[in-house]
Parts: sequence; C-alpha cells; structure tokens
Amino acid sequence: MSIRLARLALVVLIVGLALHNLAMAVLWDAGVRDTALDVAAAWKDVLLLVALVALLATARSLPTVLWADRVALAYGALVVVYWLLPQSWLDGEATARGELYALRHHLLPLGAYLLGRLLRLDRTWWRRTGLTLVGVACGLAAWGLVDVYLVPLQSWRDSGVPGWFEEQLGLAYRCLSGLPENWILNTDEESPVRRLVSTFLSPLATAYALVVGLLLLAAVRPRRWTIGAGALVYVGLLWTHTRSAFLALAAGLLVLAALRRSWTPVALAAGSLVASLVFVAVFPTIGPQTSYTATELACLRDNAAEEGDAGGGALDPGESSTTSHWRALRDGIRTVAEHPWGFGLGNAGVSASRTGAEVKAGESTYTELGVDTGVLGLAAFVAWLVALAFALRRRSPWLTASLAAFALLGLQTDVIGIHWLAVVVLGLSGSALRAAPGEPPPEDEI
Repeated sequence: MSIRLARLALVVLIVGLALHNLAMAVLWDAGVRDTALDVAAAWKDVLLLVALVALLATARSLPTVLWADRVALAYGALVVVYWLLPQSWLDGEATARGELYALRHHLLPLGAYLLGRLLRLDRTWWRRTGLTLVGVACGLAAWGLVDVYLVPLQSWRDSGVPGWFEEQLGLAYRCLSGLPENWILNTDEESPVRRLVSTFLSPLATAYALVVGLLLLAAVRPRRWTIGAGALVYVGLLWTHTRSAFLALAAGLLVLAALRRSWTPVALAAGSLVASLVFVAVFPTIGPQTSYTATELACLRDNAAEEGDAGGGALDPGESSTTSHWRALRDGIRTVAEHPWGFGLGNAGVSASRTGAEVKAGESTYTELGVDTGVLGLAAFVAWLVALAFALRRRSPWLTASLAAFALLGLQTDVIGIHWLAVVVLGLSGSALRAAPGEPPPEDEI
C-alpha cells in the first residue's frame, strides 16, 4: 500500500508541479493570500514528506548506499548546519522566515532524490510515469501556444499573476504592469512579441521542462506518436525564445549520443541548433505581437534613459538579457569568492527578496548555494551531481542527459527552485538507481 501511495505521489507531483504557479496565482486572485497561501503552496512538501515517511515505515531493507547517496546526504547535512548557525556569525541578514523558506528550497531536491532511492518502479510504473511526463510536456506546449495567440495580454495584467509575484513572492516587476518583463521580447515600442510562458508563468521554467520532455522523446524508440509529440513540444520550446534551453537541449542530446554510441542524437542536436538560430532571427517578425500600455511605455523609456541601450538583437552577445545574466553570474561568483564561508540560509534568491533581506546572489543555482551554504555546500551539491551522473550513465542515458542539461542550466537559473525539475530529474534519477544490473533503462519501457 505504501509503495502504491509513493508511486501515485510521484505522478501527482509531476502533474501538480506543472500547474502549481498558475494555481497559486488563481488562489491569490480569489483572496487566499499571505500565510494561508503559503500553507496551500506547501502541498508539494507535505505530499513528498508523507510519501517518504510511508516508504521508510514499511521498508524491509534500505538500498545499497552509493557515493551519490553519501554526497547527497552530506549536502543535506551542510544545509541543516547553515540553518542552525546564527546569522550574526556569518554576517547574514536573513529573517527567521527567510531561513525557513531557504531550508525548504534547498532540501526539496534532496527529498525528491531520497523518494526515488526508496521507490522502485517496475516496468508498468516506468511506462505510466514516462507517459505522464510526455503528456505534461505536450500540455505545456499546447496550452502555451493557445495562450500567446488567443488570450490577450490584458487578461494577464488583470489577473492575480502580478499580485502573486509581487506581494506573495516579493518579485516586483516594474514595466509590464506587474507581469515579469521576460514575458515579452521587446523588439520595438510598437510591436513587442509575446513569449510562451504556459502554466509555469515563465518562459524559462517552461522551456527547461520541455527540454527534459524532448530528451525523453529522443531516447525512446521512435514511433508515430513520439515523433508527433516531439514536434509539438519542440515548437513550444522555440516559442519560449529561451536561448539557454536551446543550448541545454543540444548538450543533452550530445550526452545521449555519447552514452548510446549513436549518431542520431548528434544529428538532432545539430538540426536543433540550426533551427533555433534561424528561429531566433525570424521570431520578431512571426511571433505573436502585443502592445504596451502608455504607463508601460513611459517606464521602459525611463529605464532606457537611466541604463542606456544595451542594444543588439537576440543573437548579439551584448544584448541586454545576455548581459544581465552574465553580470548576475559574475557578481555572484565575486560575492562567494570574497565570502567563501557563506552568509547563512535565506540571503540569496527569492528567499531573500520575499522577506526583505539583501539579495547577495540571484539567478544561478551555484552562486545562491555559495552564498547560503558557503563553498562547502556548493562543492557538496556539485559533487552530488557528478556522482549521480557517473552512477546513472549505464542505467539511463536519458536521465544522465537530463541531469547534464539540468547542471548546465543551473549556471543561469535557480534550477532547484523550479520544483518540477528537481522532482523529475533528481527523483527519477534516484529511482533509476534501484534497477538491478542488466535491466533495460527506464526509457526503453516507454
């Protein structure tokens, strides 16, 4: 019974986390806010904890401890130690609430991995899980395409999304009526173009989820339905206009090619890079156009006057978005290098911004971990990913490729803060390690 509960919990997490952001914005708009909404948002943590407790309570034996398990537990121990250390010892400024947010943020990936290590999926459940994942990817792409063409941007301006981001998460966006500015590709004042954001309410998070789905579809045996699903998901990925995801997909396909010793993924990687380059160049002319309000235009002009025009098109290395990401990464690396023992939990990323603390690093998973847990915590996390990839390489080429894409994307984005990625990539990786030697990889069951 406990095994069935844990398997169902895993499937619910894969589906539910894809809908989580949209659901939270709807609840905020309905008047569920502050602590009440925090409690509602904790459904994922509660479900994960219940599944873990159920498996531990009924387990007759624990899986063989691997090096990936040891460094994962070391990472978790360091997170807890940094939570317990007084902020004053580390020059941190986080509030107690911010520390709790960060504790949950850093430990959820470990919880997902431990769930996978305790949960053995048989052929039937690997097939169900894989089909669920493909269904989620197709749903994200289909809904996102419908949204950018048929749902006016004004509907999102008037929704609970701006309030949820600003008042609940502490993410204040200025120049798009409270919506994240990256929803728009700012080609010019007259005809800006919308990017696909889907139910994640983010082009980046959606793109990263679609990358994992595409790597799975590239790894399974090609059939008509997998080719059709892959085409739909790839179109959705293109419409996110997320260049880091295009590169991560190509990198994941090359890892898949090396592990499978096949040229097909190499051809797919090359074709994808060419297609994405062409698409990035033509998207401003073929993408779904929208318009700014007078207030938004005034804000954009004020920003341009203050910061100057970073200029360039989407393929220009000096383009404003690229420059911003590199600056955030560079500044975060400098902060970690100057303060290698860390500041304590709650001093980086959304955990800091939503509690009023100074954000000492943001965007990159690695710099955020370096700020919160010092170079020791950062090193433990990186060692965990490396050990996990080494252990997975013969058990699941798809999950190894997904883990490589996950690690690469972490340079630019807080990937462990995208809980869907943490559960799918780390949770399923843990479960794949339960396979007996000689068993086919899980993607062969789909």
